[in-house]
Order: sequence, then structure tokens, then C-alpha cells
Amino acid sequence: MKIKSRSGIVLTLAATSALLVASCAKNEMTIHSGNLKIEVNDQMLTLISSDSSAKPLMKDFQPSEYIIADGDTVSNFKLESSSAEKIEDFAGSGKSFSYTGKAESKNIPLTKILQVSVYENFTGWAFYKVQYVNSGTKDVVVQKWVNHSYKVNSNNDTPDFWSFMASSTGARKSWILPVKPGFAQQNFLGMNDPDYGGGIPVLDVWRKDAGIAIGHTELKPKLVSLPVNMKTDTTRAEIAVEYKYLVADTLHPGDTLNTLGTFITVHTGDNFKTLQQYAAYMQKKGIVMPASEPLAFEPMWCAWGYMRKFTLAEITGTLPKVKELGFTWVTLDDGYQQAEGDWHTNKDRFPNGDADMIKLVELIHSYGFKAQLWWAPLAVDPGSKLLTEHPDIILKNADGSPQKISWWDSYYMSPVYQPVLDHTQAMVNLFIKEWGFDGLKLDGQHLNACPPDYNPEHKLANPEDAPENMPAIFKLIYETARQIKPAAIVQLCPCGDAMSFYNMPYTNQFVASDPVGSTQVRSKGKTYKALAPNTAYFGDHVELSDNQNDFASTIGIGGVPGTKFTWPKDNPFVTEGHFVLTPEKEKVWKKWINIYKAHMLSKGEYLGGIYDIGYDVPETHLIRKADTLFYAFYAKNYNGKLQLRGLTSDSYKVVDYVNNREIGIIKKGKPEISLKFDNYLLLMAFPAQ
Repeated sequence: MKIKSRSGIVLTLAATSALLVASCAKNEMTIHSGNLKIEVNDQMLTLISSDSSAKPLMKDFQPSEYIIADGDTVSNFKLESSSAEKIEDFAGSGKSFSYTGKAESKNIPLTKILQVSVYENFTGWAFYKVQYVNSGTKDVVVQKWVNHSYKVNSNNDTPDFWSFMASSTGARKSWILPVKPGFAQQNFLGMNDPDYGGGIPVLDVWRKDAGIAIGHTELKPKLVSLPVNMKTDTTRAEIAVEYKYLVADTLHPGDTLNTLGTFITVHTGDNFKTLQQYAAYMQKKGIVMPASEPLAFEPMWCAWGYMRKFTLAEITGTLPKVKELGFTWVTLDDGYQQAEGDWHTNKDRFPNGDADMIKLVELIHSYGFKAQLWWAPLAVDPGSKLLTEHPDIILKNADGSPQKISWWDSYYMSPVYQPVLDHTQAMVNLFIKEWGFDGLKLDGQHLNACPPDYNPEHKLANPEDAPENMPAIFKLIYETARQIKPAAIVQLCPCGDAMSFYNMPYTNQFVASDPVGSTQVRSKGKTYKALAPNTAYFGDHVELSDNQNDFASTIGIGGVPGTKFTWPKDNPFVTEGHFVLTPEKEKVWKKWINIYKAHMLSKGEYLGGIYDIGYDVPETHLIRKADTLFYAFYAKNYNGKLQLRGLTSDSYKVVDYVNNREIGIIKKGKPEISLKFDNYLLLMAFPAQ
């Protein structure tokens, strides 16, 4: 039905009903979905609020969706009409609200159409589609558009906000960060540094009482930014979804510009539920997370401790100790190949060529292990045989120069060029079918995203087709490997990156991916368990954690443990650390692998919405297996009360399962205990008989 904007009609969608209820208000229209309230005024400015927060999220109406055209910001549009209708689509039953208005700027004649959809299955969420129509007689040149530009009030918490920002840069920052005055981060999801780019298109900022999240819902990666800024002299954090055109887009008279599909949601607690719901919506839209693979939950030893100048004798000599400690995967890492791109074996370490590789895999299998192979797809070295024979495969920048991968001293191959796809599939066949490996470790920060491809030989309609379609090469790798061996593990390790959400369906083992300490092991684990709870999460080599031995962070949050220990000595050419398994370390490694296998928390249900990873002290994680609850507490040192949330039975027996120490009985009505610990405390609570 048509509704006149000046009549003051209010549109309300109750959280439990698809019925539209009309009531009166003052020159504004309001949409409710769960705790989310969106008000639209007669200039098409919006005000977002949450029914769950004690203090307003925003002070006033804001120009939340706007466009920059002909060098000017066009943000105020006089609302001319609005309508609402019931909808039924892939996301379920709901309501769609549409608002149309004309730009108040006479110099830039644009019509803005704002469509907001809410669903019964996604209460607290609203999904946006914004269009701009050139309703004048002259061309309009568009440089940028912005959706969900909000200034969010601080509630004087310490810090003012916690945030989830999963973009990727060479700084390898944590994805969960405090926000306080002076904070600024652009969160561009394209390439930010050589090799680094991509991420998860969700931005979440929260206070103790409420949070707000925004992002985009496209089925392909997009070169958007999700900036967060909090100026030094303000009490508000500024957030947005922004897209800046590589080349300004010209709207001819009558043309329509469509922004990306975007969303807003409000919530309580940290970002876990936001990511859960985002993944659920995207799955309905077509981004389906991988099936759980049992073999991906088994602990892993990697030969990377010997690094690139390993010898076969070092690897084969370590296998008995690997088996003794209880590891069941063996990974051959970087150094076997002739060059990046030329993946057949080199003569330095494999004198008989590929035949020696086949014998190595057979030996690994003879111990009862599964064998995994390191590989850096999309990288090709200057001077390699592959590049010499196929110089057309490289991705080129706008100036015609080849795009470099600085970490490998190599070039990017275009992920959308058919000869590259053919080469990639041939290598999977070599590794899995001919050599006999059971899984692949795809490694390198360059795997997360790529720049636009301007190579004229690739004949792309749009240079952005390369980054947008990059996930297809991982789909090819994953499906080819699983066709050869249905239980094959494909681990995607974009070192230090926030893994691209669009690559996730094509890996059945997530990885902490070169964490900078234990905090990142835990926060990355919580992220992946929200997005794909049934997929194994590998905590990476324990030597990358605090003190190079923090198994508690991986195991306590439900991760799969791994190591790169050497034995009985290091490779003499290794300069980056020493990883010899001393008798003292061996006792620790054996103890933790036994604990892991005894409880297999990696297969439990991670209850991420119970504790706030930012504001709750100490940092706490909770996993449920049957009727037993497993609590993991982390702090440098702590002495005080601990809350055991999530209890459902009347009383529980509490045990420190690392030290086999009984703590006592706790009651559901008083779920607190006072304890002291350093670094970590892992408890299990099961109903008392």
C-alpha cells in the first residue's frame, strides 16, 4: 500500500508476527525487528536504536546512506513516497519497506530509493538495497557511495567499545580490538599491503549493554571499506560501509546505480551471535560452509621446524617420536619444490626426483600417519619453467607491471585465467593422486585476495573480476582433491590474514594462520566457530603461542593441536628459532595430546554467546559435550570469583581436568567459585549425582 510521508504513519514489524501494524508519529516512519528500531524522517535521514540498551545508540537522525558525485556529497533527499509489502523469498517471510526521495541539491538531480527488508527468521536484522537514479538531463559522475554511516554513542565503558574488524594488512592485527578516542582503522577488503588483503565483510562495535553491526551480503568479495573512527575529542565512534570506484562511474540521464546489498543489526554481548546469524543468512543466499571432516580433528606434526633446508633423514628420523607422542598427521612443508610454480621435487633433497617423494609418502603411511603437503598456489617465480613457457599467466597492474608477491619473491598468477586453473588442477592431481598425499596445506597471505587484473591477454570485462572470482580457484582445488580422496583435508592458511569469508566453503580445516600469540589463537577460534561451527579449527603450531607451549589456548577453546618440534636436534641451517623436543618438553607435549584425545573438545558445541570476549574478565570460553560443560579461563594472573554460566542442572561437580584436581560442588542458583590461577584454568563441570 502507498503511504504519504507527511501523514505521520508509523510502520511496525513485531518480532513474532509478519503482520503490519500502523500507528501515528511525527513526520517519521519506524521499522521494528526484534530489538532493532529504524526511524526514517522526511529527509530520508535515519536513526537507529536498540530496545535492549539503557542509553541510546545515537543522538539524532543521521545521513546514513549518501553518495559523492561530481565532487559533492549528496546526503539529504526530500522523501516523496513510501510503501510496504509482505515478502517471501530465500530468507523466509517478512516485510519490505521502500522509500523514494529527490536530492535537495539542485546541481545534482538524483532520486534515491531505499529498500529495507526484515524477516521473521532474522529478528534484529534489516537488509538494505539502495539505488540512485539520474533524474536530470545531464551526466552525473559518481566517485563513491556510503551506506550505514553512523555515529554511535559511547556508554563510558572501559574501553568505550570493543570491535570486530576482520580486514587484512601486513600488521597482522587482531580482529577483536578495543576502540577508544584516537582510534582509526579503514578496514579495506581489497589489497592493503603487498600480499595482504580480503577478509570478512562484517563490522561490529559493541558496548557492555548493546552493539551494532553492519556489512555487505553479496555473493562475491567486493572492494569495500568498513571504517571505524573515534576522534580524540568525541564520545562517538563513526562506522560505515563505503565503496570508492577505481574509475569514476558515469550515470547518464535515466541510469540507475545500485549499491551493494548491505545489512544492519543490533545485539547484546560480543560479535559471536552477529557472525552466527550472518553465516546463517549467507548460507540461505548460497554461501554454504563445508561439511565436517573427521580426519581434520586429528593432531598434526609439521616438518617446518627443520625449515626449507630439511633433509629426508631428519624427517624420517623424527617419525617414531611423532608416533610415540600421539600425533596422527605428518606435514611436509616448504623446500621440496624446484621453484614456486615448478612443484616437482628438487634434486638437493630428493636425488631420485618424484620417486623419492612417493617413497616418503609410503613410509609416512607405514607408520599409520596421514600425509599432508605444503603448497603455495597462485605463486610463480621469475625464471621458473612454468613462467618461461607461459608468460601470459601473470596478473598485471594498471601500469602493465606484473603484480609481485613479496613474501615468495614471485609473481601472482591470475586466478581467473583458464591456463592457471588448468595448471592448478594438474598440481592437485600430482600431489594427491600420483604422490599419494592425503591432504594439502595451502599457504601464503597472498591467497586471501588479489588486486584487479589488467592483463589484456586475459580479456576480462572488468579488472575487478579477478578478486571477485578468486574463490573459484579454491573451489577447484577442494573439489578436485576430494574427488580423488573423499576424506582429503584441504587446509587454507592465509598467513596473518582474516580469511576471506568467500574462500571458507573450500577448506575443511580452518587454521589460526600464524597467530601473533595466544590471544589471536583464541579470538580467531571464536570467530570461525561462529561462522562454521562444524568445521575443524587448527590452532597452528604451538610454538607460535605464548611461551611456545600454550596448548591450553588451543585445546581449551576447542582447537586441534599441532607442533613443529625437531628431534633429536635442529637442522644446522635453521636461524628462526629452535624447536628441539627436550626431555622436559616431551613430557608437556605428551600430557597435552593425551588431554586433547581424552576430551576432544574440538568436536564439542562451542557456546560463544555466553561470555563477552571483550568485557568479561577473565576471558572465558565455554564448550558443551553431552551434559558436561568445559570452561576455559585466561588471564596473566587472576585471583577472585569466577562465574560458571550456562548451568542447567541443579548442582555440578567441578574438576580441574588438566591437573586432575577436584574443585567442589557448585549450585545453579549460585554459580560462582573463588579461585586463583596464572595464564589459564581449564575446568569441567558435570551434574552431581
